[in-house]
Amino acid sequence: MPPAKKRTRTYDPAKIRTAVLAQFAHVREAVGGLTEEQLAAPTRLGDWTVRELAAHFTMAVGAVARALEMAEPAGHELPLLDWPSGTAAESAGIADGTRELAASAEPPELFARATARIEKALAEAPGTRLIPTRSGGMTLADFLVTRTVELVVHTDDLNDALPGLDVPYDRQALAACTRLLADTLAVKAPGASTEVRIPPFAVVQCVEGPRHTRGTPPNVVETDPLTWIRLATGRVEWHAALDDAKVSASGERADLGRLLPLMG
Repeated sequence: MPPAKKRTRTYDPAKIRTAVLAQFAHVREAVGGLTEEQLAAPTRLGDWTVRELAAHFTMAVGAVARALEMAEPAGHELPLLDWPSGTAAESAGIADGTRELAASAEPPELFARATARIEKALAEAPGTRLIPTRSGGMTLADFLVTRTVELVVHTDDLNDALPGLDVPYDRQALAACTRLLADTLAVKAPGASTEVRIPPFAVVQCVEGPRHTRGTPPNVVETDPLTWIRLATGRVEWHAALDDAKVSASGERADLGRLLPLMG
């Protein structure tokens, strides 16, 4: 019997738009109250300070408006599940742009400008509209799903840099980020021998090997959404998460260390 075809996950475009705006608003509120000392604090992102990280949020969201101002691409070249694996190649250019943006204005001004631009852009453009990205054309609806990853991952970076800040996570944004990265793992390691559970948002099967048909799978990985996101983006290493009991893994095919991270 041939293996069952995996269904491509769909996202509600209206909910994703709302989630992007909500998460960006959470960050904007938090950053607006930071002191100069806090803005100068280091982050886990190389030599970036919180100031650069704050600017990067506005760059990530501003990319939506910038793309919509460009000519529509001729074709749909970049499927959503191909986006995470292509981010590492863009990192150098993004870092340079972030530093320039951080030096150009104070964070409250950057956030105010980005908010106005994205709200206007999203009010006028349909989700089916094709937009150019560094890696190829994709639909606006798909690109907005990638913005949930950018916002949630970097919200976690911000909370890590400033303990006690506790910027909240929009539930829909956290769910979309978790699901996209889980589906990316399933694409990178196709199969059905291992079940990866990230309650309450995602369950995927991956890794070649004997197919599980009923009962408890022989190979199971389970973790919480934020730990999964940190693993998938290289913020936490697989064995460190195991040692800290942040992830449980049972079965001979449950070691995901060789497959992670999924994006840089």
